[in-house]
Amino acid sequence: MTPRPTPAARTTATTDLGSAHVFLTGGTGFVGQAVLERLLVDHPDTTISVLVRGKGASDADTRLRQLTRKPVFREWRKAVGSDAADAQIAERVRIVDGGLGSVPTLPTDLDVVIHSASTVSFDPPINQAFDTNVGGAINLYEAIRATGADPHAVHVSTCYVGGLNRGIQPEARLPHDADWRAEFAAARAAKDAAELASREPRALRKLIDAARARHGKEGPLTVARAAEEARIAAVEAELVDAGRTRAQSLGWTDVYTLTKAFSERAAEELWGEDGHRLSVVRPAIIESALAHPYPGWIDGFKVADPLILAYGRGQLPEFPGLPDSILDLIPVDFVVNAILLAAANPPAAGTPAYYHVASGASNPIPYHRMYENVHRYYTEHPMPRGDGVVKVPEWKFPGERKVARGVWLAEKKTALDEAVLRRMPVNDRTREKQAELAKTRAGIDSLKNFTELYRAYTQAEIIFDDSNSRALDAALPTELRADRGFDVERIDWEDYLQNVHFPAITEMTNIYRRRKQRESAPTPPTTPAPLPQRGDAIAVFDLEGTVVDSNIVEQYLWVRSAGFRKAAWPGEVLRLLGSVGTYWRAERRDRGEFIRAFLRNYAGMPVTRLQKIVARGSYRTSVLSHVSPDALRLIREHRAAGHRTVLVTGSIAQLAAPIAGLFDEVVGSAMHERDGVLTGYLAKPPLVDEARGAWLRQYADRHDIDLSASYGYGDSHADLRWLDLLGNPNAVNPDSELSREAHRRQWRIHSWKRGRSSAARDVMTTAVVGAGANGPEGKGSD
Repeated sequence: MTPRPTPAARTTATTDLGSAHVFLTGGTGFVGQAVLERLLVDHPDTTISVLVRGKGASDADTRLRQLTRKPVFREWRKAVGSDAADAQIAERVRIVDGGLGSVPTLPTDLDVVIHSASTVSFDPPINQAFDTNVGGAINLYEAIRATGADPHAVHVSTCYVGGLNRGIQPEARLPHDADWRAEFAAARAAKDAAELASREPRALRKLIDAARARHGKEGPLTVARAAEEARIAAVEAELVDAGRTRAQSLGWTDVYTLTKAFSERAAEELWGEDGHRLSVVRPAIIESALAHPYPGWIDGFKVADPLILAYGRGQLPEFPGLPDSILDLIPVDFVVNAILLAAANPPAAGTPAYYHVASGASNPIPYHRMYENVHRYYTEHPMPRGDGVVKVPEWKFPGERKVARGVWLAEKKTALDEAVLRRMPVNDRTREKQAELAKTRAGIDSLKNFTELYRAYTQAEIIFDDSNSRALDAALPTELRADRGFDVERIDWEDYLQNVHFPAITEMTNIYRRRKQRESAPTPPTTPAPLPQRGDAIAVFDLEGTVVDSNIVEQYLWVRSAGFRKAAWPGEVLRLLGSVGTYWRAERRDRGEFIRAFLRNYAGMPVTRLQKIVARGSYRTSVLSHVSPDALRLIREHRAAGHRTVLVTGSIAQLAAPIAGLFDEVVGSAMHERDGVLTGYLAKPPLVDEARGAWLRQYADRHDIDLSASYGYGDSHADLRWLDLLGNPNAVNPDSELSREAHRRQWRIHSWKRGRSSAARDVMTTAVVGAGANGPEGKGSD
């Protein structure tokens, strides 16, 4: 290969693309939209074809219209007027409808191709990373070859394609000898292999068992759905791990940098070294604009921003970075200027040019200096937290091992606290503690994730040589350098970080926070609005643990205490105590199984005796004394609003007799009887979990009920599926699982007052309930 003249030999660079026809990929991305804006502003005679595909309900034309109204175009639109801007776009910008997965036929008169599209994730599944970065490049350059044209291709890569090297990284062809075609084929095959392995019976049994342990109360279909979701997630996790591991085994930090390196090789072999012109532009960590289109312009959070914001929120008490490693930042407008200047100054055919657009060699910012700037900014401009502000931590840079050990200890303590909490009765205090532990767990997971993702960038010992880039920039006419240049030595990092970048990303997160606060703002503590008057709405109330502060164990004890001779009572207590373990295990497996098992205790009881017991005396008194006054109020409000009120229980409907008059209907199970005596077997399956959901759908069809306008009140994880069918689901004194889901789904959560306590609960009741016979938290679970 004939050596090309070095950029240092260049005397004057042109910035004029003239009437070039430019083809742009990645035009909707961060860098791509900034390139498009500069082409419209500074290269008025160019024609721009943009590869855009439809997304969701938006076709390619709609996406382009939306793109050209984004903030990056704001200053240009102000300068020329919105109508004139739209006219220029209509005249100069053409849509090539498609994507890199299947590049459509391209125009035959292309002069410049700018390929800036790539995956935006460091850690995608291996097949996705290869398909986007490597497969996309192959498809693009083959499509260009098919046109017969000979455009200058500007391939936008990343400085970090050099992998795990240390020291100076030259602006040159990468020296690796990896077989990128074989790796591409293996990555695509990895998807099929992972999918096949995930369907092996042994793997599926593990997933089903885990799903049943967590979702068994919700029903078998929910278990199946959860198992399948877990299988899909496991396949993705395996493919993510495959990408990370394969990259590291070949000498790269992650699958992103690996596939970007292979993408460069594809560009070289398919285009640049095959008699065509190719420039490879390698930016470092791209962040907000220094000056153009305006200081601080950024489109979403970029590479370093999640780490910066996590520190500002106080979520990173320490981090395993090397204080003297270089955090190689570069403003996006410098990257765009370098891309367009390279595009206007092509190398000789067959001899690709390489440019590092980086700051580490000429104007480095060490990690400790970056930390000092972040600490200073969020000390002077603390982020809000509750009624106060966040006090950011002070890092000591103890090293990776100490940080890893601290994370391990925090995980162990959190897991222990969670295990203890699961065995405690559920109340407002334990729910508050669960929320605190969830935040702690999220913080630990964030720290682990940040450590894994950013290790290579905060412990880097590599400097990117920028001789070619400095020579290209120096060749600019003096009068254009301030606007079109990318001389990193003129960046004052303290000014940029304190007055441009940190304010920009903090304002973005504040806008998001304020929006979320508006969306999730709690109802002011005023008199609630009356329920809407509707004849097609239903209000479904769960019995145990919701309307009545009791469960089927207590109900049974109330029945027995009203019908037993005092001398027989101790024997019954001892018999039930001996069955606590059996009931607890049944409840953990399946709510219906527990109900069936426990209701066997009614075997042998005369039907007439049960009818008399529930209709009068101490049983009726016990039930009424445990009715929640909040439930009573809402039942009356729903009836006054014309809603049909239904009480539902998974137990025997007859046990709800004392409060049946409060409702339009009571729905529950009935017990099989023979010769006037209860057999202990239910006449039909208990109405719990998914069965209750099926009943509710059928009930709505038969009674012309609008479920989207209806209401539901439940307390247990087992109520999740049927509550989800209603437009107004309510979690009442929820157990831990339902509480978590209600928070996630933004359902209303109520802490209803308990009914007036009756006499001290019998020690038998305490023993059975405390052991979990009505759920792991000792609550009713209908």
